[in-house]
Amino acid sequence: MAPPSAPRTGTRPGRRRGGRALPFLAGGIAVLAVASTSGGVYAALTTQKAEPAASDTPQEAPPSVPGDPVNVATGGQVAPLRRVVPPDVLAVGTGSIPAAKIKRIARLGRVKDVMAVAGGAVQLQGRQVNAFAVDPSAFRSWTPPGTAKNTGLWEALAGDRFVVSPAAAEQLQLTRGYQYPVVGRTMPKLTMGGSGTLGLPGIDMLVSGKSGGEMGLVPNVALLVNAPGVSPAKVVKAVGKVLGSGTSVLNLHDGKYRTPADGGRPGSYLDLYKQAATSCPGLSWTVLAAIGQVESDHGRNAGLSSAGALGPMQFLPSTWKSFGVDGDRDGKADIMNPYDAIPGAAKYLCSNGAGRGGKQLYTAIWRYNHADWYVQKVLNLARAYQARYD
Repeated sequence: MAPPSAPRTGTRPGRRRGGRALPFLAGGIAVLAVASTSGGVYAALTTQKAEPAASDTPQEAPPSVPGDPVNVATGGQVAPLRRVVPPDVLAVGTGSIPAAKIKRIARLGRVKDVMAVAGGAVQLQGRQVNAFAVDPSAFRSWTPPGTAKNTGLWEALAGDRFVVSPAAAEQLQLTRGYQYPVVGRTMPKLTMGGSGTLGLPGIDMLVSGKSGGEMGLVPNVALLVNAPGVSPAKVVKAVGKVLGSGTSVLNLHDGKYRTPADGGRPGSYLDLYKQAATSCPGLSWTVLAAIGQVESDHGRNAGLSSAGALGPMQFLPSTWKSFGVDGDRDGKADIMNPYDAIPGAAKYLCSNGAGRGGKQLYTAIWRYNHADWYVQKVLNLARAYQARYD
């Protein structure tokens, strides 16, 4: 396991100082769903009647032609994106996970963040889709960087529209701005607010907390866990021990659960580090990952430092002018955007000889922060990442 991040000190030029199915419930119907979206967004379903009240029985809705488009120019208010939290583990229960167990998981060693969400299986366009009901301001941080920074998508969700994965949008022929009946315990007509990569296996739809409550999605049925510096397999084991039998706990770093990113772009910080390293022959992605952990804990602490540095890789704006990269090709090199900042860090390191290894690598890291303790910490973390993932 990688050691925890140490306080930032020292100086640097232009830098800061310092396949398995998941059980789900849906409005009184127990549903066994979810396979990875890479193999299709829908899995075979096993239902089990639960004796709902007559008024709670969902109506069958056949695949429908969407109604008239509605105005999607305005949406709800969402908080600015201040960090990206890469989820390491997804746990899904057969019912609401008790608050006491959620607190126990939050107290596990090296666990930094835990988010509990409502969820369940609903019917959309005549097909079963697994949905989460979330607070858009909080949940956006847990999605892949490209989705997290798409403020319009989260404003749509805050305005009680629904959001789907690109795979679901394509397979169900959904059109942004059109209304569709969504069948749960009730059958509201919701407007599609857009699509974006969600990064969670088998979860292809997000609705607001209000919509989820109306449809009978199960509160606290799923947990996302972030535990940087720990083997995800160990986190899976620890979380599974707390939650007990009947709960599915997935290692989201396992290749069979990886979901594709939009347009072939990286969908996680791990992918971004690996892609950025290819721009500097000889530079290992593990060095970038180690620096990302020390500098901002992979985007969790990307705000302004006391020295004026910003972003997930902590550049001073003056240095960013020379080393900023438009990694996502949106026409702007954004110091706060991990798609830009991580390749920018690779460019900075490479210009100082990091790709040549040995003493040159040591010197390049030292230039990133003029402190020998910093270099040793980065190199130790890089070796830990190498042992864990390669």
